[in-house]
Amino acid sequence: MKKIVLTGGGTAGHVTPNIALFPLLKDLEYNVSYIGSYDGMEKKLLHDFPIPYYGISTGKFRRYFDIKNFTDPFRVIKGYFEAKKLLKEIKPDLLFSKGGFVTVPVVRAAAALKIPCIIHESDMTPGLANRICIPVAKKVCCNFPETLQFIPGNKAVLTGTPIRQELFLGDKEEGFRFCGLKEDKPVILIMGGSLGAASVNQIVRSALPELLSDFYIVHLCGKGKKDISLVNTNGYLQYEYITDELKDLLAIADLVISRAGANAICELLALQKPNLLIPLTSKSSRGDQLLNARSFESQGYSIVLEEDSLSIERFVSEIHQLYRNRNHFIEVMKNSTQTDSASIILSLIQDLS
Repeated sequence: MKKIVLTGGGTAGHVTPNIALFPLLKDLEYNVSYIGSYDGMEKKLLHDFPIPYYGISTGKFRRYFDIKNFTDPFRVIKGYFEAKKLLKEIKPDLLFSKGGFVTVPVVRAAAALKIPCIIHESDMTPGLANRICIPVAKKVCCNFPETLQFIPGNKAVLTGTPIRQELFLGDKEEGFRFCGLKEDKPVILIMGGSLGAASVNQIVRSALPELLSDFYIVHLCGKGKKDISLVNTNGYLQYEYITDELKDLLAIADLVISRAGANAICELLALQKPNLLIPLTSKSSRGDQLLNARSFESQGYSIVLEEDSLSIERFVSEIHQLYRNRNHFIEVMKNSTQTDSASIILSLIQDLS
């Protein structure tokens, strides 16, 4: 039985694609282990999976002044030696890294031990952690065609992101039953991220009088973000967050309105859901969501509406345009080469391990 170590952490987006690979690697009879930080999000997300988890010291590389900039390099160095010791004990045939700062000491330690490394870059332009790791990687998996120009040599492979298989198992009947909706109007699913998005929530609620005559609205608004005054609005459903039922809500959704995190939009592509993306602005992030969204727009998968130009009139107009042209968007997404991500990545793993 071959051995593989997976690493990635800091945000859910650096963990869930790894989780999507677990059952597939098991089917191929790989012995899987995971290296993350001592108490990061990845440890919580992996708590219920029967996979050995090892924590190491880690630190963040910041572009801005922070007192931790003086101490975190020592944490990274400590993490490097901890990762090296673990890898010597596990003796994996390959390391697969999904990104995040915890991966830097792990990838560098693996390279020092001559363990081949595959890196996955979600966003269009590589983040700092992956830029540090790319020089020692054998292959770099990418979500966007535009990313290939940033990867040296012949390392880059356009793969897309591994998608959790349960998302393909949504049941429309269960979705309508859960929401208490009839099947007499199309459904729009609004997803603003796990914490919600204030600007998206606001525009959605302001546009309800314009939208509810034609659509049902299922709104995942974020913890503590429900509008109590709208609780009894006919055809408008608010949920702070959804876990197990998400697959069923996606099954009933005719359109999806979402932020433009790389994993989220790759899931919409794989599920062939016509979508309107409202990316985080460059003021709120390093600008990766805007780049991700523009790439999907140029490939014909999405309509993009920038947060700075949000208005009720344009928002409603774009939704109606998306619905009118929904079959065109579905056909374009069907022809994408980035929806068989797991198979491509598994082939790379088998070739290098």
